[in-house]
Amino acid sequence: MLSRVADSLYWMSRYLERAENTVRQLDVTMNLMLDAGSSSAETRWNQLVAALGDPDGLEWNGDLEAMAGKLVFDPLNHASVTYSVNGARENARQIREEISTEQWQRLNRLYHQMHSAQVQSEFRTSISDALSTVIDGIHLFKGVSDTTMIHGQGWQFIRLGRYLERAYAIATLLEVYQPWLSGPSEREHGGYQYLEQVGLLRCCTAFEAYCQVYTADVTADRILEFLLLNRDFPHAIRYSVDGVRHAVESVQRTGGRRSPEELTAGIGKLHAMLSYTTIGEILSGDTAAFLHSIREQCMRIHEMMYRYYIQYSIQSALAT
Repeated sequence: MLSRVADSLYWMSRYLERAENTVRQLDVTMNLMLDAGSSSAETRWNQLVAALGDPDGLEWNGDLEAMAGKLVFDPLNHASVTYSVNGARENARQIREEISTEQWQRLNRLYHQMHSAQVQSEFRTSISDALSTVIDGIHLFKGVSDTTMIHGQGWQFIRLGRYLERAYAIATLLEVYQPWLSGPSEREHGGYQYLEQVGLLRCCTAFEAYCQVYTADVTADRILEFLLLNRDFPHAIRYSVDGVRHAVESVQRTGGRRSPEELTAGIGKLHAMLSYTTIGEILSGDTAAFLHSIREQCMRIHEMMYRYYIQYSIQSALAT
């Protein structure tokens, strides 16, 4: 597969995963703001921005609706949903011949929805409904991708982008929430803390899945265990890292270049860390450092993958 095609498929997928993560966190934050609780609107907004990686241009100005609108519709802000959808569509346009007609139609429809006056008007009327429309469009694209595209190298690069972006995003979210997740157990009691914990699970579409594993007994250590170490839930970090590992292995099996030892070792190290570390060991150590290490390893995997599969020299290509 040409490196430019792999690059576009990879970034198309990462951009859409990033857009979905932003929409979901914004929706949960806006709903939590309806409860007076003990957190001001500014505190909640700053927490949201931190969970999105502290992007520039989103400093609190006291106008919640305007700030939310900027996070969704500003095409010049790199953290906005519209910027991500624009990036996904542009990457898809560059490799139009490599994706199915149904994929292009769904992504193109989502693009035009984000730029339509109707959706922006709906946003002013009902923010939650407008955000649900965006989520539906992204989910439809993912479903169409899985059912209309050959599951070869191209599809694996889509999976690689999706799961690497997801693992990094969830690790960032947990690192922001970590201070109260690892705080004194008495903080877990009371309605306010319960709403915060349920909100965190909802940011990862994980509340119902969590209840199936642990019942509705929501505790900080179980939330961390579930979102970090569960091997069966699609938005758990371990599941996402497994997806990255399987995607790279599949690229190699389907005729791709042999993965370099440093890339294989990097993915294997992160996979082993999540597979053989217990929640007790994580909580008894430096939890923040553990989560930060996941983020750093995800960045290194991206850099190695990019260097080897996308920006490799002709000499290294001929040598493999």
